[in-house]
Amino acid sequence: MSDTPKKGWFQRLSAGLSRSSKQMTDQVISTFVKEPLSEDHLEQLEEHLIESDLGPAASARIVERFRALRFGKTSDEREIKEALAEAVAAELSPRQAKFDPLSGDKPYVVLFVGVNGSGKTTTLGKIAADLTAKGAKVMIVAGDTFRAAAREQLKVWADRSGALFESRRDGADAAGLAFDAYTKAKAEGFDVVLIDTAGRLQNKSALMDELLKIVRVLKKVDADAPHETLLVLDATVGRNALEQEKIFGRTAYVSGVVMTKLDGTARGGVLVPVAQASDAPIKLIGVGEGIEDLQDFDAVAFSRSLVGLED
Repeated sequence: MSDTPKKGWFQRLSAGLSRSSKQMTDQVISTFVKEPLSEDHLEQLEEHLIESDLGPAASARIVERFRALRFGKTSDEREIKEALAEAVAAELSPRQAKFDPLSGDKPYVVLFVGVNGSGKTTTLGKIAADLTAKGAKVMIVAGDTFRAAAREQLKVWADRSGALFESRRDGADAAGLAFDAYTKAKAEGFDVVLIDTAGRLQNKSALMDELLKIVRVLKKVDADAPHETLLVLDATVGRNALEQEKIFGRTAYVSGVVMTKLDGTARGGVLVPVAQASDAPIKLIGVGEGIEDLQDFDAVAFSRSLVGLED
């Protein structure tokens, strides 16, 4: 993503996660500061972490790390936060990976999957704007042929970013559109092709059949396509994001996860169990409406912001 100075991103990340950090740290700090850590305190810590949506398995491991770091000692607020951030980062660092569509094959095909309302279309638009700003030749494909609003939103992003826009009438075959668009992109020397898809979960089997059909026709053009499949999840739905990951992750060959709307929830900790449940790593996170508010996932920066530490 963009080369925004890290300090500015840390500030936005901390601001975006402020509700989550307050939820997580207020009770923890009041429990531990200036008191020796006891088993009772650690049990309370585990309860607080579970309430913050980190999930029981991760919360138990974090408490064990916390015990090893701080058990039996008196600590000030900064030390408590540093220890908690270190424990959360240990959970997340193995689940971190980079999204870099300009380093692979050309045209590099990125398929976006996720439920309607997850921020999928906006995420695609932000990525398009970032790539065209770097000089890339980008094509946006409106593969959700059932939602006129999604196509209109993508057209706005295409116009704003200078990307080529490809779409078809309501109800058209999404796989056919993807095939024709990718064929055109190869012939005309595009760098990146970004393909939106439908996100209706009313009929899961039909949705997955459509996604798999898109994948099959893309492979007719290039056996390695799509080169990336990003699952976009909305942090504000909390642990429902885990169910969405389960639906898409094991069927749609997801290669990376994007967590959006982290600024709109007090439970940003849900990223931890999602990261551990998914076979794919976390690649991008979003904490606002601006293009610069979608950035590469940095486990250490996220963990420090989640507990209210600013770099």
